[in-house]
Amino acid sequence: MTQAATDPQSASPGGAALADRIAERLGEMVFARTDANPRRTWLSVRPERVREAVRVLWEEFDGRMATASGIDVRDGIEVQYHFSFDRANLVVTLRVLAARPETELDSVGQDLPAANWIEREMHDLLGVRFRGHPDMRRLILSDDWPEGVYPLRRDYDNANERRGPSGAMPPDEAQG
Repeated sequence: MTQAATDPQSASPGGAALADRIAERLGEMVFARTDANPRRTWLSVRPERVREAVRVLWEEFDGRMATASGIDVRDGIEVQYHFSFDRANLVVTLRVLAARPETELDSVGQDLPAANWIEREMHDLLGVRFRGHPDMRRLILSDDWPEGVYPLRRDYDNANERRGPSGAMPPDEAQG
C-alpha cells in the first residue's frame, strides 16, 4: 500500500475536500460551520462532545494541534482548538463554548498532552475550568493572585493595579 493510500490528509485533493470529510465524520457533534476560504474552516462543536471531536481530528485525520485560544464572549468563554493539516494546506478550528456562569469544559489535555499548558493558561487568564485536566496548577499568574479574578475577561478592572504605591494614578492616566 502506498503512503498516499494510508494518509488521511492526502486522500483528498485539497483543503476544502478535507474540511468536508472532517465535518461529515464529526456529524452531529458540529452544529455550525464557517468556511472563510478553502484553507480555513471553523466548526462549532457541542461542549459535551469536544473531547471526541479533538480525538477524531488528531487520531483519524492526523491533525496537528497548532494552538488553542480563548475569547470572552457574551454567553461565556469560547475556546478554540486550532488544528493544522499541513499537507492539505488547511486549518480547522473547533469552537466550543464554556457557558456562563460555570465556564467549564472537559479537558482535551487528558487525551492530547499538547493541550495541557494552553488549557492552564486559559484557566489562569480567563477562568475556564477544565474538568479532568491532569494538572490545573497556576501557570502564568502568581500564587498570590486573587481567586476568581481573571485578567483577560471583559469585566476585569485593572485600575487598582495601575495605581502607584501612594494610590495615585500615573500622570498620563490621571489627566484623563
